[in-house]
Amino acid sequence: MNVTGFILMGLTLNPQTQRILFLVLLITYIVTVVGNLLIVVTIICSQTLDSPMYFFLAFLSLIDARYSSSIIPKMPADLLSETKAISFKGYMTQLFVEHFLGASEIVLLVVLAYDRYVAICRPLHYVTKMGHHICCLLVGVSWTVGFLHSIGQILVTFWLPFCGPNIMDHFMCDIFPLIQLACTDTFLVGLLVAANGGLIPVITFVSLLISHAVILCSLKTHSSVGRKNVLSTCDSHITVVILFFVPCIFMYLRPVATFTMDKAIAVFYTLVTPILIQLSTQ
Repeated sequence: MNVTGFILMGLTLNPQTQRILFLVLLITYIVTVVGNLLIVVTIICSQTLDSPMYFFLAFLSLIDARYSSSIIPKMPADLLSETKAISFKGYMTQLFVEHFLGASEIVLLVVLAYDRYVAICRPLHYVTKMGHHICCLLVGVSWTVGFLHSIGQILVTFWLPFCGPNIMDHFMCDIFPLIQLACTDTFLVGLLVAANGGLIPVITFVSLLISHAVILCSLKTHSSVGRKNVLSTCDSHITVVILFFVPCIFMYLRPVATFTMDKAIAVFYTLVTPILIQLSTQ
């Protein structure tokens, strides 16, 4: 018998806690989406925020708003529902959107680091290296990489047999809880998922740290005012990188398994991290 849907147990089974979480999630969702959309509107309408950095930040805010919209609305709905069920196609769709937007954001963070490197270390070449067409191309590359990554995750798991049980101790559609329900040996699948979803954040995280180290080393030739401006920009970007990559590395660079802290970490990078990223970019 093939499983046609899954049941997500959610964050808690306590009715009183569920009501409190419903209000918290609703407020968090409104703050995240409205805040990110305001950033986008401000960048579009302002004539002083027309540099490539703000161009990329606008797309980063759009991704964060869409990412929250792919996860949070179902969470409060499940808190008020008794079944907490989702169809197999619905699960795979949300899984695709999550990884598509997450991988796109990873590439955009790399692009932002490259933009800062050129602006600080190669200022005379900034206009030619970061022209409008190149910026659009880099954004297109981020969407393409996100799509290919997400398609890879879906192709690895879509054909797995699921014959029961179909209950997940989670509140969102994630790949490891799904693999654990498969009625077959998933060792090779787990390696592919870890390689696709885990190694990419690790390599990117290390590359970003190295790029920021190069930028900081180049500050010796800058004035004190220039160093202060560069440090303020780098500090916010490094904060975003750490908040985004550390939870991703923990969640996906490991064997197929679930731990008691997984839901808490998932809450952090799906609810808290988008708000912190929003604050650090302002």
